[in-house]
Amino acid sequence: MLNNKLQEYSHWFQEYFISLGMNSELAIVLNILIVGILFFALIFVLDLFIKKLIIKLFKAFSNKTKSTFDDYLILSNFPSHIAHAVPLFISWHFIPILFNELPLISTLILKLIDVYIILLCVHIFRSILKSIRSYIQEFDKYKDKPLDSYRQVLMMFAWGVAIFFIVNTLTGYSTISVASMSAASAVILLIFKDTILGFVASIQVTINDMVRIGDWITFSKYGADGNVIEINLATVRVQNFDKTFTTIPTYSLTSDSFQNWRGMQESGGRRIKRAMYIKQNSVKFLSKESIEKFKNISLIKPYLEHREKDNDIYNKKNEVDKTLLINGKNQTNLGVFRKYIDAYLNENPAVNKDMFLMVRHLPPTDRGIPIEVYCFSKDKEWVNYEHIQADIFDHLVASAPYFDLEIFEFPSTNSLITGN
Repeated sequence: MLNNKLQEYSHWFQEYFISLGMNSELAIVLNILIVGILFFALIFVLDLFIKKLIIKLFKAFSNKTKSTFDDYLILSNFPSHIAHAVPLFISWHFIPILFNELPLISTLILKLIDVYIILLCVHIFRSILKSIRSYIQEFDKYKDKPLDSYRQVLMMFAWGVAIFFIVNTLTGYSTISVASMSAASAVILLIFKDTILGFVASIQVTINDMVRIGDWITFSKYGADGNVIEINLATVRVQNFDKTFTTIPTYSLTSDSFQNWRGMQESGGRRIKRAMYIKQNSVKFLSKESIEKFKNISLIKPYLEHREKDNDIYNKKNEVDKTLLINGKNQTNLGVFRKYIDAYLNENPAVNKDMFLMVRHLPPTDRGIPIEVYCFSKDKEWVNYEHIQADIFDHLVASAPYFDLEIFEFPSTNSLITGN
């Protein structure tokens, strides 16, 4: 009954124009044009009204629930997409009735509506995925996972299916045949090569726990040195410490070498590994007088006394001729300085004593003898770490002259002129 009434009203302008003496064919065209404009204007107003109503109802419902998932649905425009379904259903049902005299136009409009319904389904699916992604990232164990990669893969397949259905709707050609699927697969592999590589890489990255969001990585090949802020299907985005951004292909994480500093950040300290160079001609054996002078340095007094006692016992037992310092067991200013550095580090509250600590000689070079400090600072924050490292070497550089040692440095122009 409703359909008959609507069909009767849809011809009102046509009958009116004919009653005025207008040509019937022209009356039909004008009737369809006017009815079409009125119908789609009504659908547009209805769509706006329903969208506002659904969004308002959805927000009211969301405010009464404890879960945040519905809040993310609102942010992803899920209610807005759902609201379009009602006007589309009305249009799809009544267009064949309103345009029954022009079946070609009716069929074309219905196909366009079918295409829009397919696209709307994709957008609804995307909104749901975005909401799920945002909701899952609330949990601590998922905050550093590359969820965007999986969302993008699902969206890629969703768009692939949508394209097949759109082609089928517009042409009537079956996209399920073996030949068409093979051709489509070849095209997809060609177009989405980087995406597929990125997807495989993101799975490997997740399974092997190679990179997480928030990790500090250094990737020299791409000039990246900073924190990972985003991992998606195709790229990894790094914010460098100079506040610039570097984009790295995801598959490069599995094919190239990079440095992840997470192990340091999760450990008890940050490594200090630096050497100072001692002039070789400033190294000498210590006389009794020098040892007595060095005993005024409190950190090494116990060591000097213990070592002096052992050396004296050995030298007396073996009747060593001590008229020359080279004979028998002797201490050197460099060896004592090395022991002083070791004692200083063990007394330094900024150094983690539970981690590896060592002071060692490296092979002599044309710049002198390297004395390397290898230890770990308790504070791993970059600025504090640099301050701790600087304080240690400030002290050591200032301490070297107390042991009659000279630190090597290349002469300046002024030094060459004055001879100092």
